[in-house]
Amino acid sequence: MNRTKYYVSVQAHSILADQGAAAYELEIQASDREVEQLQELFDTLIKAEDGTFIRGMTPGVPYHIDDENDTYDFYLIEIYRKIYEIGTAETRSHIEQMNILNKSVTTFVE
Repeated sequence: MNRTKYYVSVQAHSILADQGAAAYELEIQASDREVEQLQELFDTLIKAEDGTFIRGMTPGVPYHIDDENDTYDFYLIEIYRKIYEIGTAETRSHIEQMNILNKSVTTFVE
């Protein structure tokens, strides 16, 4: 399987082939299919993020009992799992230090 180096920004939801194209946080070595899978996760995260907007404007509902935020958190962790799987050694080390993969989010994902 041919793998290419890509530069990923979780914050910007981007996967770049050109290191100088924009700011990035992490590096991966991925096949075309793995890049597609990561992009699908980013697309789903964006939809989940949109769902949190209205909830964010609704006072009185604590964050920890909010399905919209749980869904967002679930996909964010899944993105980091995927990046960890295909990341460079430096990327995997960084994600390990974040301790995000040990988090558990229970949600009803459609």
